[in-house]
Amino acid sequence: MPETTREKIRVTADKLFETVKQLIHEGNVRRLVIRQGDRTIMEVPLTIAAVGVLVAPLLAAIGALAAVASDYTLEIEREKRP
Repeated sequence: MPETTREKIRVTADKLFETVKQLIHEGNVRRLVIRQGDRTIMEVPLTIAAVGVLVAPLLAAIGALAAVASDYTLEIEREKRP
């Protein structure tokens, strides 16, 4: 199993959709967790095979979340590149 790194990014609701879209297109994100305070709102594994199937519904759900004015924390698990 490849090594992974984790990072957290705080985003406002108006930047949530674009930030997630950018992360998906980077291609090295293995898992994405969207939190609002201490609550996990959404947790999505982003394997290569699943990305093609999940992109449209995932982005629609993220857009709905962004309609609620709030701040979010994105927890990103990335695959380390050699």
